[in-house]
Amino acid sequence: MKPIVLASGSPRRRQLLEMLRIPFRVIVPDVDEHVLREERPNAYVTRLSRAKAEAVAPRAPGAVVLAADTTVVLDGRIFEKPTSPANAVEMLEQLQGRTHEVLTAVAVAHDGRLEQALDRSRVTFRPAARALLEDYVATGEPLDKAGAYAIQGLGAPLIERVEGDFFGVMGLPLRLALDLLARFGRPYRFTR
Repeated sequence: MKPIVLASGSPRRRQLLEMLRIPFRVIVPDVDEHVLREERPNAYVTRLSRAKAEAVAPRAPGAVVLAADTTVVLDGRIFEKPTSPANAVEMLEQLQGRTHEVLTAVAVAHDGRLEQALDRSRVTFRPAARALLEDYVATGEPLDKAGAYAIQGLGAPLIERVEGDFFGVMGLPLRLALDLLARFGRPYRFTR
């Protein structure tokens, strides 16, 4: 069976597919990820996952293409990737001691057909002093992550609780991705 194509430059998504031993190759999509004026969070991640799949599909004829997009939402406001270390600290200060949503949309495309699913999880941050948040940002880890943190990395001590799919918070809700891949004739098997 041919490998699927992962339409993402995310090391976390690669790590999750490798963990499940799903054969894949990567084609990084060239998609503008800015939020459109008055775009709602679920529409934003859904649009981007679709755009990523559609951007890569012509570059991988005949392949099953898997794409995803994740965003952090607090009080209806989308937290994109931070623009600077100072912006990362500002984001983390707003999240600390509060519960926010993490939305991850998954899209699978093959031969002109595209299907999508949306995952919603809730993450509660522990209260934290600014100095701790600055130390975390100084590691460099949060600078390319929506919401300025990596739940599976050095950002883990900032988290009090997760309600929902841990893997969705990482960037790829595996249950949804596997369900979509199965609809395209790629059911998950523990043995290859």
